[in-house]
Amino acid sequence: MNGFLKKSFVLSGIAFLIQNSLWAAEAVSKSSPIESMGLAIGAGLAIGISALGAGIAIGNVGSSSIGAVVEKPDFFAKALVFLGLGEALAIYGLVIAILLMSKI
Repeated sequence: MNGFLKKSFVLSGIAFLIQNSLWAAEAVSKSSPIESMGLAIGAGLAIGISALGAGIAIGNVGSSSIGAVVEKPDFFAKALVFLGLGEALAIYGLVIAILLMSKI
């Protein structure tokens, strides 16, 4: 997959996440089952899309960091920091999903 395609997947995932989060936040004020379903779908998309973005980030950073650590073992700690930043994306999605599900 080329770089442009990866970036477009991540950006479209972020757009869907924001759109569904806003839709779910609007649905909180109403109490019909359809709005509760929207919250559940938004929470699922928050986890799924953020995990997809985190997977792409970890895949890119992981492969690059392995090459860097092979050449210079001193880069091991820096590689772990960058991998942790990629994993934080999935954690943010999980937090948003928990916040959305607590509104149901």
